Amino acid sequence: MAVTIKDVAKKANVSPSTVSRVISDSPRISEQTKRNVRRVMEELGYHLNYNARVLAQQKTRTIGIVMKKSASDSLHDPFFPEVLRGISAYCNKQDYSITLTTGESEEEIFKDVVDMVRGKRVDGMIVTYSKRDDEVVPYLIESNIPFVLVGSPDEMLDKIIYIDNDNIRAAEDATDYLIQLGHKQIGYIGGDLNYEVSIARFRGYQDALMKKQLPFRNEYAVNPAGDVDMYEIVLDFMNLSHPPTAFVVTDDLVAMKVLQVCHKEGIKVPNDLSIISFNNAMIAQVSSPALTSVDTQVFQLGHEAAKSLVEEINDPADYKKSIIIPTIIKKRESCQAITASSANSELA
Repeated sequence: MAVTIKDVAKKANVSPSTVSRVISDSPRISEQTKRNVRRVMEELGYHLNYNARVLAQQKTRTIGIVMKKSASDSLHDPFFPEVLRGISAYCNKQDYSITLTTGESEEEIFKDVVDMVRGKRVDGMIVTYSKRDDEVVPYLIESNIPFVLVGSPDEMLDKIIYIDNDNIRAAEDATDYLIQLGHKQIGYIGGDLNYEVSIARFRGYQDALMKKQLPFRNEYAVNPAGDVDMYEIVLDFMNLSHPPTAFVVTDDLVAMKVLQVCHKEGIKVPNDLSIISFNNAMIAQVSSPALTSVDTQVFQLGHEAAKSLVEEINDPADYKKSIIIPTIIKKRESCQAITASSANSELA
């Protein structure tokens, strides 16, 4: 016969309601009482009936995760598995499950979101990107379901909980690091400017040049959208009459592609070309040479997103908060000070 809450309460010498509060980790119950009740639960072999709990609370204890792209593309991008690891770590501690969108296109991803919300399959959503003219966030606001955005919204700040880095400052710091190494011809390889993170990092790059009174040159910057030929992009840069001596690259995965082109073309990194990228993924640490990268603390972005969402589910706030996760440059082997010969060839 299955052990019940009443059995636990009787042996622990507390009320059944106290046992229920211990299970939900209520702050109203002392730590000593929690330890005593949990010890009795373990002794009696009590296992929580999650189905009954869901019915009683009218909650699924499930969080939906909205991916930026198809599942296959997202899982090949080092950012998403790491942010998912942060989300999962917090959800596991709070007895929440997660479910991912599985659509292969923006339309299919949006349909997944609608199905989750209308079918009451989730208690809340985490959107792992911020994109202009995207249908997902406006729909979630209209549906009045708790959600958190990983990224900065371009509008409706008072209606959205969001977790992000200061990407303008991060890109400015990355560019300034190269300037401090003596580089004046700094190229930029960004991302799709429909995404807020790409807009912010491009602006940070431009701001750093302006503050150091270095000109912004259109031929030194590219913001490709979708699948592109990185080989062609890098060669276009290096075939300029005064090619860049350094690159700021939007993320580690793109930087790895740049490194591959450099290896094939005999461009030595960092002797001929310095590279700094973003996210500090594992591939940045094991690449050859190891990439200097801005650590955006991706795990922490996911962890804080999950924490904020669970808090919002349990106790909706009148005012939506934002959390900015700090960044730091992890200096490795892909950047070095400009050499005298390279300095002599720079533009006047």
